[in-house]
This record gives sequence, structure tokens and C-alpha cells, in this order.
Amino acid sequence: MTLDDERSMQMAEVLRLRLTEGKSLRAIAKKTKLDRKTVRKLLGLAKGSHKPKPAQPRTSILAPYAEEIRKTLDDCGDMPAPAMLDRLRAHGYQGGITVVRERLRLLRPKPKQEAFFTRSYGPGRMLQVDWGDFGYAIPGCARRVSAFVAALAYSRYLFLIFTLSQAMGCFLRCMDLALRFFGGRTLVDVFDNMGTVVKERAGNLPVFNPRFLEYARVRGLGVRACTPARPTEKPYVERPIGFVRTRFWPGRHPTDLFDLNAQATKWRDDIANNRVHEETGKVPSLVFKHEERAKLEPVLERFFDTDDRFDTSVSKTFRVVFDRNEYSVPWRLIHQPVLVRGNEQEVSVWLVNKRVAIHNRSWGVGEEVKDLSHEQGLLETKPRAAAGALPPELQCLGEVATEYFKILAANGRSLRKEIERLVLLSELWGDSPTREAISEVMATGHVGAEYVEYVLRHKKGLTRGPDPLRLGNEELDAIRLSEPDLSLYDNPKPRKTLDPGGPPDTERR
Repeated sequence: MTLDDERSMQMAEVLRLRLTEGKSLRAIAKKTKLDRKTVRKLLGLAKGSHKPKPAQPRTSILAPYAEEIRKTLDDCGDMPAPAMLDRLRAHGYQGGITVVRERLRLLRPKPKQEAFFTRSYGPGRMLQVDWGDFGYAIPGCARRVSAFVAALAYSRYLFLIFTLSQAMGCFLRCMDLALRFFGGRTLVDVFDNMGTVVKERAGNLPVFNPRFLEYARVRGLGVRACTPARPTEKPYVERPIGFVRTRFWPGRHPTDLFDLNAQATKWRDDIANNRVHEETGKVPSLVFKHEERAKLEPVLERFFDTDDRFDTSVSKTFRVVFDRNEYSVPWRLIHQPVLVRGNEQEVSVWLVNKRVAIHNRSWGVGEEVKDLSHEQGLLETKPRAAAGALPPELQCLGEVATEYFKILAANGRSLRKEIERLVLLSELWGDSPTREAISEVMATGHVGAEYVEYVLRHKKGLTRGPDPLRLGNEELDAIRLSEPDLSLYDNPKPRKTLDPGGPPDTERR
């Protein structure tokens, strides 16, 4: 008997004991006088010899809708799975969205791999600018934190500052800070398609925001906007934003915006600009100092108004809404059209060219900032006077205005519009000239704010003052002088006559 025959007989006996009599491994080993490992091996070989038939492939629940999916993708290759699910539901599909996602992942055409040129720019040739969003990062502040990043394409020298706004005024102030930081301007500045730069696009051509374009003209900047959804056109600022996210941002817990910018400035100057750049192999600060700074053109130091500006009207609660907060103005200016101006520190309200209110700027949301002096005199006007009586907003115009409104009430004119217009005139030209103009108009047998304005503008030759002068220096621009009281000159004191025999008038000399 050969060894193979003996092994076959052992396997047959082991299988009989296992399958027919249901013996355990231990019992089979004892009965056949074989080692339990050998028994287990024989049973394993027998099991492996009976290979199960391969399972039949399952039919997908999407099989009846394959043609509909194909037609839809031919028409719109980037259709998302939820939209595809809606279309299939209309054709009776009862499955879930997961199967649809997997099928679209297989069927959707793969994007073409694009090759890129390696570009290089000489010193002083290009600056790239962009924003990065860092979410709600300041405790107690309901505003998102944004990083303004500007980088020179040659040296990779970096400017970084964090803000709580991406509005036009804030953007232009950040640009000014960046130009001062670099100490000059490049041949061209490249920007993303932010709304403060590009108003709209006409085909492939950008239509620049007029205010930004004027800023670029005043500063002497050459500007270019990237193609939408093409970050590869501004890699020298895209990579620094990612660098800020991975190297500066993790683990930061700023107490406020000032603290955040203090940390960012130190990191920018000590780390970001002093590291060996991973692409150039050089230190950006050294390349900037020794090669690029001398190639920059000087910035044109001409004044440009970088305030945030918003035209609105005063509400009946004598408030104006600016940047999601409310600011008070003098109560008599309700319904007047005003211009609200804001910078990093303050918010001011202007009636034509006259500043009527100023507040510290709030960087919260939904806050009310008020000056109690704006309410002075309001309580004395309650309850409201009867029609034809002098309205409380114009009490400063005196008896002439009282007679004027008594006559006005007998006519068909809108009293509300008359009040608004006369308040505006008295604010712009002063109470005394307005009072005199009203008296002169009544002397001609007329009433009406347009007649009063005609007298002020043309007959008296009065003109509004010029727009506020900005010197570009924060300390000088912050100086506020009160308007002098010119009524002192209406009744000058008579000069003393000199006694011919008396002592000489030393003061006069």
C-alpha cells in the first residue's frame, strides 16, 4: 500500500467520523490514533476540495435608469448627485442617494490634466493681493476674521494684516499699509475677482470697480484681475495664505483684533520673511533688501479718501444704520438724507458738507451707539403741536418761522417736506441767515422752502462750504474746531473817542 493510498484511507475515515457520526476532533484523533493537528489538516483539505460556486453578480437598482443617467450627463456633465436623484425620482426610482453618488463617480468624465509653464518675474515686476477667510476667531465678536495678504512675486516678501471687514474702505486702507510696508509699487498688481476690484465681467474681460480704479490712478498702480476660478494665476499669494493657515494660525487664541495683529506682525517679521523659502531656496527678507527694494517705483503720495461711505436717511428714531449697527444723530434731522463715513476708529455722519455726529466705531453686530446730547430738547416737544404751529425741529428760527408756518398750514403744501427742507437749510447756512431769508420771502407775498433756498443761494450770495479737507495725517484730520458765534458782530460796541489833551492811546498804536 502506497503512502497516498494510506492518506486517502485516513481522510475517508476522518470524514466519516466527522460527518456521519459527528465526532469531535479529540474523539476522531483518539479513534484513529492520529494527532489532532493532522485531523484538523485533513478536514481542512477536504473542505478546500469542495469549492463553492461563484456568486452571480447582483443587478444594480439603477440598471433600469442607465439610459436616463447617460442622457443627463451628456447634457450636463457636472450635475450633482442630489439634482440627479430628483430627476430619477420622476422616473420611479425608489433607492437612496448613495448608489447615485457611486454611479456618477464612475460615469462622470475625468478632468483633463493641465500642464503649466514655470514662470518667473524680475525684481519689482509684480505684487499679488488676496483675502483669506479665518472664520469667527475672536471671542465675543460676531464678525468673521479676514487676512489681507500681499506678496512680491520675485523675493516672496510678505505683508499680512487681519481685519474684521472686506469692504472697500477697509480694502483700500490695507492697500495703503502694504504700499508703505514695501516702500514702493511694482509694475503691475494682480488681484483676485473680489467685488471691491471687479464690478462685473463682460465675457472674459473684467469691468473694474470705478472707485478702485480711481484709487489705482491716484497711487500710480497698474492693475490686473485674474480669471475666475483660476488660482494658478496668482500662486505667489495663494501659497502664502496656505502658509499662514498651516504655520501661523494653529493654536492661536487672540483676545481681540489688536492682539491678533500684534502676534501676526511678529510672526511675519521674525519667521515668515526670514525663513528659507521652499521654492527659491533664499531668504525673502534678504532678497528684498538687496535686490528688489531698489527696483520698486516710489508710491505717489497723493490724498485719496479711503473711508467707508454709505448714503442713507435718518430714521424717525434719529438713527442711521451703518455696517449692521445703529448710530444716533441730532433728533431734529429725522428723514434727512445723510452720508455716513467710517474708518477703523470712528463713524461720522455728514449732512451735505457739515458733520452733524461722530462716534467711536463699533465692530460688533446689532449694537446701538448713541450720544445723549442728540436727545436734548426732544422731551420738551411732547405732545406734538397742532398743525400750523411751529414744529419743534424749527424752534430755533423764532417768531418769524411761527408766522411762516401759520400761513403755510392754510395752503396745500406738504408740511413734512417743508420741515425737512427748512431743517436742511438751517443746518447748512445757519439759523440767522435762514430766518432772514424767510422774512424776505414773506415780504414778497410768498411761502415755500424753494423761495427761501433761492434767497440764500442767489440773492444773498451765500454758498455752502467746500467738502471736508483731508490732509492724510490722522492727527491733523482729527482736529475739530467749534463754529464761531458771528452774532457778536451784529451789534459792535462803539469805539471810545480820544481826549485830545489826554495820554496817547498805546493799545491803538
